[in-house]
Amino acid sequence: MNTDTLASLAGIRHVVLDLDGTVYNGGTLFPWTRPFLARLDALGIGFTFLTNNPSKSAAEYLAKLAALGLPATPDRLYTSALALRDFLRAERPELRRLFLLGTAGMRAEFTGSGFAETADDPADRPDAVIAGFDLSLTYGRLCRAAWWVKQGLPYFATNPDFVCPTDAPTVLVDCGSICAAITAATGRAPDRVFGKPDPSMLAGILARHGLRAGEVAMVGDRIYTDIAMAKRAGCLGVLVLSGEATRADAAAAAGTGGAPDLVLENTGALGELLDAAAASHSLPRR
Repeated sequence: MNTDTLASLAGIRHVVLDLDGTVYNGGTLFPWTRPFLARLDALGIGFTFLTNNPSKSAAEYLAKLAALGLPATPDRLYTSALALRDFLRAERPELRRLFLLGTAGMRAEFTGSGFAETADDPADRPDAVIAGFDLSLTYGRLCRAAWWVKQGLPYFATNPDFVCPTDAPTVLVDCGSICAAITAATGRAPDRVFGKPDPSMLAGILARHGLRAGEVAMVGDRIYTDIAMAKRAGCLGVLVLSGEATRADAAAAAGTGGAPDLVLENTGALGELLDAAAASHSLPRR
């Protein structure tokens, strides 16, 4: 490893971790995950679990992580729904009444943060339309959302994914596909789509913890979401090969401007490098 990379690793104060393919595979925790997180704690490096999937509330994700034996607290989790919520709070505070296409868990993230959810009623006009990964979607609510979008109301989506990965014999139609139906019906795409690779996912974490981009490593198993977001946000992009991407994928990305800064077998290997970088630079951690 060159000295520039070691210097970059020595300056890392926070690690952002994609979940499936990075921390666990489906419901199975990778054997190196707990030792890696313990090593981060020992080095004084913070970490956040990150997911594009807004179908569960933060509380539901924390319960899943806790069931896997992981240190799960609200300040260590960030989802695409939370990124959109934080954007509305900071950038569009006038948008308080929302027509929400999403699961009960996703809708609770907004209503629990002071937003009002409008009814499926043409007389109950919202300030904005929010589309998410809605496993409870009905035709009537899809039509109502399209109606409000057609009226020109502000319109945002939690994530761009067309399908949600599953090993079940089905196709899980995700937020991107729901938005594609609305676009086909109205001729209008969302004003903004949150979730990876949108850099606001990392911007929210930087703001939450008072960090600079160069102090954060984004770790994930997909080049076109995890690494692309790291590049856009100015953070260190670490690709792990424990999930979707292969070394051939990383090699193909080289020279495109979107290549990862590091390619490693798994987060365990990253822990070893962070340890070595801290020792070689003797930088204080906090």
